[in-house]
Amino acid sequence: MNSNADDSGAEILANPTELAVAPPNVPRHVAIIMDGNGRWALGRGLSRTEGHRRGMEAVRTAVETSRELGVSYLTLFSFSSENWSRPPLEVQFLFGLLRLFIQRDLAELHRNGVRVTVIGDRVRLTSDIRSLLDKAETLTRDNKGLRLVIAFNYGARDEITRAVRRIGEDVAAGRLSPDAIDEAAIQSRLDTAGMPDPDLIIRTSGEMRLSNFLLWQAAYAELVFVPAFWPDFDRAAYLQAVEEYARRVRRFGGVAARRSG
Repeated sequence: MNSNADDSGAEILANPTELAVAPPNVPRHVAIIMDGNGRWALGRGLSRTEGHRRGMEAVRTAVETSRELGVSYLTLFSFSSENWSRPPLEVQFLFGLLRLFIQRDLAELHRNGVRVTVIGDRVRLTSDIRSLLDKAETLTRDNKGLRLVIAFNYGARDEITRAVRRIGEDVAAGRLSPDAIDEAAIQSRLDTAGMPDPDLIIRTSGEMRLSNFLLWQAAYAELVFVPAFWPDFDRAAYLQAVEEYARRVRRFGGVAARRSG
């Protein structure tokens, strides 16, 4: 459903079938741009909606693999604020998939201790969709397992704009001094307030760009781009991406090197 990029490229291991990443090197927060559903379907003579349907199976695999690895946060770019420009029937289908996911999968997520959080602008969403999102968050808010963050009607520029607007309102109301505006003030007003920045951002389909996804939060994320379309992103492909992450050396703008993890 979306796109991502980096000039370092991801080396894909030949055939990893077993978990080869030591626990200290597992990223705490993985974010995924799930791209290529439509191209996957068209290449098989299927409808784009069938590609999105098959993509839902990859979502379930990503959630289970994240839990297996011990990932604490999994953020999925499921519907961008730019996706409204797609054909209306496709947009309606994507909304229907969200309804189906919550109605069919929420109970199992809850049983497995997964906490669901939704980021993005909800103002444009219909009341029934907002109610479903609220239901998912309310039911699972006390769970202590994997935090599943669904970016729905999300765009990073929109997120930052809304955060700046809140700061302006606080300044105008006298609740915040202009001198107190710093990175922490902005971060606390983002949709991801209270969450760690992503350690690893994965984009499927071979595209290499972030496509307006977590632009603030991605400042020091490791970016891994994989050629597989999202419906083909299975457990092995996930492990390959994490193993690539574990080989990276992270400096966070400094000189001293730190292994990923």
